[in-house]
Amino acid sequence: MLGEANTRRLPVTAGKLDRFWALITLLLIAVIVIGGVIAWQHYSPNHPIKITLLEEPNATDGVSPPDQPQKIDINRAESWLLEALPGIGPSKAQAIIAYRQQNEGFSHITEITEVAGIGQAIYDDIKDLITVGD
Repeated sequence: MLGEANTRRLPVTAGKLDRFWALITLLLIAVIVIGGVIAWQHYSPNHPIKITLLEEPNATDGVSPPDQPQKIDINRAESWLLEALPGIGPSKAQAIIAYRQQNEGFSHITEITEVAGIGQAIYDDIKDLITVGD
């Protein structure tokens, strides 16, 4: 009789355990499904993406367009750079350097016409290519 009492209780207890594990399994499935839905909404391709386009720099930004050459500062340029100017050879480049050393530099680009060998014609050719800096 003792054995009979124990066998009758096992099916009842086993049924409760089956229900418990079934409930745990359903809860885990629900958590996985809900997590998947949330993740899908977050990483969905239909999720709007914000794209910001950069504006092109204006001429007032201090950036010179690439098609305009950089001006040569006649108060700082070395001989080889001055020689790159139209009508300026090695002797005229040395004359420009000698003039700026004797006169503590050029105060205006028109002053370059006072250098020996540089007249109005050469000045007209180089005036848009030179500067006296700051």
